[in-house]
Formats: sequence, structure tokens, C-alpha cells
Amino acid sequence: MKIERIPINALPHFTHIEDFRPDDVFIVGYPKSGNTWMQNLVSGVVYGIEPQYAPDKLIQELVPDVHYKLYYKRFRDPMFFKSHYLPRPEYRRVVYLLRDGRDVMVSYFHHLVALKNKEVDLMSMVRDGIDHPFAKWHEHVEAWLSNPYNADLIIIKYEDLIKDTVNQLQRFCKFVNLQRSLDLIERVVRGASFENMRKKEKVFGGDNPIWPRDKPFVRRGKIGSYKDEMPEEVLEEFLKEANYTLQKVGYK
Repeated sequence: MKIERIPINALPHFTHIEDFRPDDVFIVGYPKSGNTWMQNLVSGVVYGIEPQYAPDKLIQELVPDVHYKLYYKRFRDPMFFKSHYLPRPEYRRVVYLLRDGRDVMVSYFHHLVALKNKEVDLMSMVRDGIDHPFAKWHEHVEAWLSNPYNADLIIIKYEDLIKDTVNQLQRFCKFVNLQRSLDLIERVVRGASFENMRKKEKVFGGDNPIWPRDKPFVRRGKIGSYKDEMPEEVLEEFLKEANYTLQKVGYK
């Protein structure tokens, strides 16, 4: 759907969400790959805020989500954006978040159940691509691995981000040419822990206008959650198409 533009002189100091600059950085990942968590971490290391005290409304201003914001304020150069899109020619610098597709499907399933407030068929999601607005998981991953527009790209695995958040944020800072002290990075990591993200959500809520206020956005965030949440027949169906990609990117 094309986003209708309002004359920019009617919104001083705002920029249309589709107007980017070549050095802007896009935090891209399939839905439920740690995108919102990384959005908080990036806000912390780029702007020096304390994530546990920053309402989602502020986070969305600092690292705008391209899928539901029409305009944004350009606070700095480069700006940082959150996106789920497939490769685009205007995305010149990309941090691609990669998560085990089996865990992604389970987490995305619960996300849709909360969002739609009704039953969702996990098998239909996996087999038929129902409710996949961008592509199936393996298609999304393969598209970004192929990097058709030769973007400057770094891959950060969700599992590595869980196990050693500090090191992965240091990789991020090096990629985007940010000089940040170890002390600041460690403070951001502590502030953006899952426990603190859950507490913050209870206090401030979220900024996404379509998310139900009575449903938690931050759920388990656990590695290997598919093992006790994905039925065996659904897993077998998922592996028919995704097994090659899973192994290719190091998931056994």
C-alpha cells in the first residue's frame, strides 16, 4: 500500500518515512527475531539513554519502525530504522537479525494470536504461508543472504545476542563506526534485559497503535522454545522447505 504524503511544510521538522539517506542504518529481521529488543539496545548505545526507563514511544522516535510510522524526526546522521522488509535498493547499510526459524514460527504464532484475538492455525502458517506479510522465513533469510543490492551488511544471530549481548553490541558499534565505552554498553545491556523490558512494558505500555493493551508483547525470548511448543507434525512440515536454510546458517 502506498503511503500518502502530506505536504512537508505542513509538518515542519518531520521527514517522510520513505525518505532515507545513503548512510542510514536499517535493523532488519523476520518478525520475532529480536527486532524490538535490538531497537532498544540500539537506542541505548546510539543515544546514551537508559532503556529500562525509556517508554516505547521514545524508542520508536529514536529508532523508527518503518511499518507503522508515516513521518519521523531526523535527530542525527545516520538515522537508524527498524524494518522487516525484503532487500530494497535504498537500504545501503543493514544489520540483519537472524533467529532459528523454528523458534520464530512459534513466537510469531503467539504474536498473531494476541494481535488477532482469535485462534490461529500454526500448520497453515507454516505450510501455506498464511499471515506471512513479507515471505516465509527461509525465503526472507535467503533473500538477505543473497544481498541483491550489495548493501553493506552484518549478520547478528539472535542466539549470539542472548549469549553474549555485550560482544554483539560491540560488533554493531564497530560496523556503524560508533565509539562507545565498555561501561556504557554494559549499562545498556543491563537496562534492556528481558526482565527490564517486561517491567517497562507493564509500566508504560507500547506505542504500536494496533497492539492490544491487555496482551504482553515481550514473551519468552528463549532459545529452543520450539521444542516444547511446536507439534512434531508442524515441525516436519516446516523442515520440508526450511531445513536447507537452517543448516546453511548453522542451525542443527
